[in-house]
Amino acid sequence: MDEIALEAKERLAKCVVSLKNELVTLRTGRASPAMLDRIECEYYGDKIAINQISSISTPEPRQLLIKPYDKGDVKAIVAAINAANIGVNPVNEGDSIRITIPPLTEDSRRDLVKRGKAMMEEAKVAARNVRREYVDFVKDADDMTDDYKDRVQEDLQKVVDEAMKDIENAFAEKEKEIMTV
Repeated sequence: MDEIALEAKERLAKCVVSLKNELVTLRTGRASPAMLDRIECEYYGDKIAINQISSISTPEPRQLLIKPYDKGDVKAIVAAINAANIGVNPVNEGDSIRITIPPLTEDSRRDLVKRGKAMMEEAKVAARNVRREYVDFVKDADDMTDDYKDRVQEDLQKVVDEAMKDIENAFAEKEKEIMTV
């Protein structure tokens, strides 16, 4: 495989990893500390991720337990979770925060799948943009023969097709996880 196609493959792999990281934040019927990964709270005048100022565990399948390293941060974490509007109600227990994950209704499951599809489409657009960028580069290159350009474009298309399949598989896994009762 050509060097250009390998470089494109690396960039496309980053698109897939990015999608998987985004899909992890979608809520399923089970508790997952990753649900809180993107939530930031006020910490000495700065915004900082909750998972960096506390430990997050799952004592039960439908429950999260957040223990801040500094007990003074409990109120800020509760406020940040409420402001994030992720459909959970944090309970302040003095030195820790307990979140019970409510079961998903059929409508909320469908909404989550729609959000996941939107994330998948964004990842596909990013992959297409990578392909277009490299194809334009190859077409504009004067030092390559036409046969070589065609071969590189075929390699690029194979790499992009593979990435698209990975993107669709990642979404399909998450969709199955969301729709499982």
